[in-house]
Amino acid sequence: MTTEIRHIVYDIGHVLVHYDPLVPFSRIIPDAEKRARFFAEVCTDAWNHEQDRGRPWPEAEAEAIARHPEEAENIRAFRAHWDEMIPYAYEDSVALYQSLIAAGHDVTLLTNFAPDTFRICRTRYPFLEEGRGITVSGEVGMAKPDRDIFDRHVETFGLAPEATLFIDDKAVNVEGAKAAGWQAVRFTGADALKTDLAGFGITV
Repeated sequence: MTTEIRHIVYDIGHVLVHYDPLVPFSRIIPDAEKRARFFAEVCTDAWNHEQDRGRPWPEAEAEAIARHPEEAENIRAFRAHWDEMIPYAYEDSVALYQSLIAAGHDVTLLTNFAPDTFRICRTRYPFLEEGRGITVSGEVGMAKPDRDIFDRHVETFGLAPEATLFIDDKAVNVEGAKAAGWQAVRFTGADALKTDLAGFGITV
């Protein structure tokens, strides 16, 4: 028997909003291999992790520079040009998110963005004000797939975990939601998600 879904939690991160490191870092670090190494080993994962834990930008930047002093210039450029890197949204997933709301579904957003990052996004993307509400894990010092962030979401919005469907593009976060007793599906594209949603009796 299909579980009745009464609430949908839509992760935003790379599902709805993302930054493109090729803009402007293809100019700042022209060599593709060096650029890829910078984002893989120096900035992206470590930077996001610091923000996920609620660290503000200046602290995360200082920590990254302390670990990689040879990359200080590029690390500072990452922060300075971050605003230039985020004018990109996955239009199909944003449209699907809005369709869920228009169809009367109870939808909440969940993001790992740090509060200062998210404030910029909210001024740029009106759809972030739609739906029932938003939980910013950085504001509570937690990050997916930590069990606490899912429990906090349940507490904040009065959810029943077994009747809550979590949508995210990262397998580890989907598994984290399932471990917290939620229903969960991995976002691999809008068409695939529509099929997954139909399995729960949700149509958009």
